[in-house]
Amino acid sequence: MKIAVLFGGTSDEREVSIASGSEVVKALRSAGHEVVAVDTANGVLTAEQEATLLRSAVSPIPPGRAELDLLATGDPTELTHAPELKGVDVLFLALHGGAGEGGNLQGWLDLMGLPYTGSGMLGSAMAMDKDVTKRLLRDAGIPTSAWLMAPVTAAEVEAELGWPVVVKPSKQGSTLGLSVVREPADLEPALHLAYLFDDEVMVETFLPGRELTVPILGDEALPVGEIITGKDIFDYEAKYQPGKAEEIFPADITDELRINVQELALRTHRTLKLRGFSRVDFRLDEAGDLWCLEANTLPGMTANSLVPKSAKAAGISFPRLCERICEIAIGEHAGRREELVGRQKG
Repeated sequence: MKIAVLFGGTSDEREVSIASGSEVVKALRSAGHEVVAVDTANGVLTAEQEATLLRSAVSPIPPGRAELDLLATGDPTELTHAPELKGVDVLFLALHGGAGEGGNLQGWLDLMGLPYTGSGMLGSAMAMDKDVTKRLLRDAGIPTSAWLMAPVTAAEVEAELGWPVVVKPSKQGSTLGLSVVREPADLEPALHLAYLFDDEVMVETFLPGRELTVPILGDEALPVGEIITGKDIFDYEAKYQPGKAEEIFPADITDELRINVQELALRTHRTLKLRGFSRVDFRLDEAGDLWCLEANTLPGMTANSLVPKSAKAAGISFPRLCERICEIAIGEHAGRREELVGRQKG
């Protein structure tokens, strides 16, 4: 296959995306595919640019907004006309956050009729918006914690949610801008921090307990993993710095619990109209109840990422995982085209 790997971009998760893109490019090439590396902020990379950019590591803190704004001068949609992309079989989206994960790019690629990995425009947009996600989960009977949308007062939080709470941007990933607030005096600073990353902020009940994660590949749940950090949350540093978290695949849980959490993950994937692959995160509380935290439509594909570790536990190598994601995308794209042609004839 000829595959274009899109990564980088100008979201706050740019460094994570570059790390994911680097791993995917290497894996697909090792499997014998022709790969074009594309930074959506700078275009198709030369061999020299690849050698520099794809060796970069994820910093303990995300890049600053000023640094990212300097990159946001081009039009990512122009990339689809690059001569290097002629004859590409599929676009592998290794983008995280922003327009690359939130549905904007997906909508453009749909208009262009180009096959790409991961969820479509609608599913991407719904899963990126945590308020919309929780509304859909609640209506589908999938347990999720209680929440309010800012602006809120400490009195409202105390009356409706109680303490502690999690304050986070509604449309952001990698726990950027997220805080655990345990007393009223800390609410306003946490809201201020979250607003630095998004114009909508969520306040939700904090649930102590074990953190479980379930990747979905196609329409199948992969082995359940458990994340152990010694912190309240699986934060940016713990996610992307080696040795900051212990990630166990498969998780040490009962068969009954494994089946339950995998079924909930599949229900979440389908409820949000996701496709291709995703990762659904849960909290297992002290009473043994499961609560869905969120769904990730373009989960990380770095050396420390959860989806490759789960796939490995299922006997799927990283190159084969990347291939399989591409194959699923091509098959789904062909199916949608056949369905459209059939409707037009009918």
